Amino acid sequence: MKKPAMTLLATCVAVALSLTACGGSASSTSSGAGSNELEGLTGVFGAKDFSEQFILSHITSQVLNAHGADTTTNTSVVGSANVRTAFETGQFAGYWEYTGTSWITYNKQTTPIKDKTEMFKAVKDADAKKGIAWLDPAPLNNTYAFAIREDKAKELGIKSLSDVAKLPASEQTFCVESEFSTRDDGWPGLRKEYGLSPDAKVSMLDTGVIYTATQKGQDCNFGEVFETDGRIPALKLQVMEDDKNFFPIYQGALTIKADILAKYPAIADIMAQVSPKLTTEVMQQLNAKADVDGDDPEDIAKEWLESEGLI
Repeated sequence: MKKPAMTLLATCVAVALSLTACGGSASSTSSGAGSNELEGLTGVFGAKDFSEQFILSHITSQVLNAHGADTTTNTSVVGSANVRTAFETGQFAGYWEYTGTSWITYNKQTTPIKDKTEMFKAVKDADAKKGIAWLDPAPLNNTYAFAIREDKAKELGIKSLSDVAKLPASEQTFCVESEFSTRDDGWPGLRKEYGLSPDAKVSMLDTGVIYTATQKGQDCNFGEVFETDGRIPALKLQVMEDDKNFFPIYQGALTIKADILAKYPAIADIMAQVSPKLTTEVMQQLNAKADVDGDDPEDIAKEWLESEGLI
């Protein structure tokens, strides 16, 4: 028997309210921005003291908050070791880390793993023993590099770090961060691997100042840079090829307390929509907005998430 029209309408309304539409199933919004599957999640996401980390921290907090969380960011801690300590002691719920840094600096491994998949698995397994969970990594590789002005590189006829090692000591002038000057994956190892001159001049400067000093060529010919930094193309710098593959892979990923992830497993699903979009090239563009254009990292994060339909 055919149902009266009003009865059919009432049936459809009732079913729609239970997320099922007449003629088919309605899609759930539980995995989309604006859903509340992370309701109850609070905490602070930390960052190391440079623009990329500020942007990543804001991206993380904003996208999780769009799913019901109530998190904040802290971008005031200086130094990788201090950020890691703040994380391990529970001051931070999570932060973005790089595989090479964790493997060498925190897990005290002196031999880097060249394959990025093997490196990630090794770091994930090692940190799991410390109650730290690594979510799926982004494609970005924020490895160390040395850059020089494009015109100076042409003048010296150099393209690689092996070429740099052949230059007279007077041309082997370097600007590095204080942290890089003592790291196993930094200056001591680099000098040994490439046989750089014992008379090479090394100046220690803040991260941002290094780019300016290198571009001007006053304090140094070669500046320690990061592959994802937007100032490299903006300042017309040329990266020297690491032809001996000295620098480890520094693939970025969100690290988070394992107990928090266990309580809110949806964090992994949400970040799995974000991380694959963060390539080295995309990160260069976002970093340039901060370091070249002077935009606020919080605004950069919001604009990018909106442009990608993530919030």
